[in-house]
Amino acid sequence: MSGAIVDISRDFKDFKWTDANAVEAERIIGRYPKGRETSAIMPLLWLAQYQVKDMTGVAWLPLPVIEFVATRIGMPIIRAMEVATFYTMYNLKPVGRFHVQVCGTTPCMLRGSDDVLKACADKGLKKGEVTNDGLFTLTEVECLGACANAPMVQINDDNFEDLTYETMTAILEDLIAGRTPKAGSQIGRTASCPEGGPTSLKDVAHAG
Repeated sequence: MSGAIVDISRDFKDFKWTDANAVEAERIIGRYPKGRETSAIMPLLWLAQYQVKDMTGVAWLPLPVIEFVATRIGMPIIRAMEVATFYTMYNLKPVGRFHVQVCGTTPCMLRGSDDVLKACADKGLKKGEVTNDGLFTLTEVECLGACANAPMVQINDDNFEDLTYETMTAILEDLIAGRTPKAGSQIGRTASCPEGGPTSLKDVAHAG
């Protein structure tokens, strides 16, 4: 599979919503009271990031796109930049086809996130860099909200949980080969249920 799909040569200063996204942007803004349109900044940036993905092959936010979104809702550009630079969900430069975000916060660290990072390193991934084939970008991020199933990573829009060195390696190998790895818990856990299944209240109680 070739990963060389990123087109960063285009000029984004004339960025505007597609017809479909213009309708969606108005729907998003309509969620908020009159005079509070700037509250829509996060979902609008997300919408814009995925429009850029449709344009370039990779979800990211060039500065002119952030300026476009801010202007449309009457928000100072610096305020929009504060949002875009604070949250790791927004990419301020092109990333690989698969953005591997490894949680390094305490629960994941205690459960083996270093092994996950080593699996990435052994496949040639380096923090903050795009691999030569354009497939991967590796980022270490703060809590992604799946602490019960640590360690975990988010790859693009999917979570992969209960990881080991071996399962992380297998996921990367699937992506390299063009296969779609199974998202979610890698040990068959349902949501954040106990590992191995329920330990109590397993039988139906009968009234006496």
